[in-house]
Amino acid sequence: MRANWKFLCMILLIALCFFLNIAIGTIAIPVRDAFGILWGEEHQSLVWQNIILKSRLPQALTAMVAGAGLAISGLQMQTVFHNPLAGPSVLGISNGASLGVAFVVLATGSLGGVALSSLGAVGNAAISLAAIIGSLSVMALIVWVSQRVSGNATLLIIGVMIGYVATAIIGVLKYFSNEEDIRAYVVWGLGSFSRVSGNQMGLFVIMMLILIPLSMLTIKTLNILLLGEQYARNLGLNIKRARLTVIGCSGVLVAIVTAYCGPIMFLGLAVPHLCRAIWRTSDHRILMPATMLTGIALALACNLIARMPGFEGALPINSVTALIGAPVVAMVLFRRR
Repeated sequence: MRANWKFLCMILLIALCFFLNIAIGTIAIPVRDAFGILWGEEHQSLVWQNIILKSRLPQALTAMVAGAGLAISGLQMQTVFHNPLAGPSVLGISNGASLGVAFVVLATGSLGGVALSSLGAVGNAAISLAAIIGSLSVMALIVWVSQRVSGNATLLIIGVMIGYVATAIIGVLKYFSNEEDIRAYVVWGLGSFSRVSGNQMGLFVIMMLILIPLSMLTIKTLNILLLGEQYARNLGLNIKRARLTVIGCSGVLVAIVTAYCGPIMFLGLAVPHLCRAIWRTSDHRILMPATMLTGIALALACNLIARMPGFEGALPINSVTALIGAPVVAMVLFRRR
């Protein structure tokens, strides 16, 4: 019963954060008028309608699905590797996306003279496609490696090494690029929920609404993996297939979010720890939906802080998630000693 109350409180917190995201920003819009615009009242200010419907609402929806996807991915990684420091970027998938974007933003400008990042909608589409190709390529390499190594620690180390190689290649590309292209790449690397708009937002939300429920199908597998590999084998679980399924599911979630929002750090690492502390359970039947809801709430809160009145534009979302996520992880781990 207590778990149900916690779920109810989290849903109410999500609703509060969502409406605060709609109403609060650099331009003040009365809450009543913001509600009216959401309900479709046509007599409202056209400027306010554009701000809410074309900027704040897409950002809030993007933050919700991105936060849910990254949180679930982090929980899956921590369970399959039995490592509290495992997160969505641990296998180098985010680095693969960054490498793909680096080739588009940095290499095209250096080799062709015109960077794709300066071509408006075409450039944005090219960046998203490059991020998806880069992250899925690394994930395919990880899947291939996972079929040839037996230990989780070995796979984890190989993933970290892949990330280092990707970072090294990005460093070389930066060295030979001009300042404008480097700045465009750095801005992308800061992460943002505001890049997804128009048709892109619809596609992104639909893909995530398909992938997140599919991730829920791994709950039974994750619970069995918690018992240890030996017990899991005795229960008839195919360890390699289970590990491949969970890593593949987690990797696709990270790939899609990184492609559309940039590398969002700390949400996937911090949220599972926060949920274990709040719900005090390791049962994924409770932990998985709790992680999803907490990821949504935390992403909305971070997006709200990034757009607080008084800031010109918006703060980098990665800076906000790190400032919130790092103390949460440190506090939880310290309390557990």
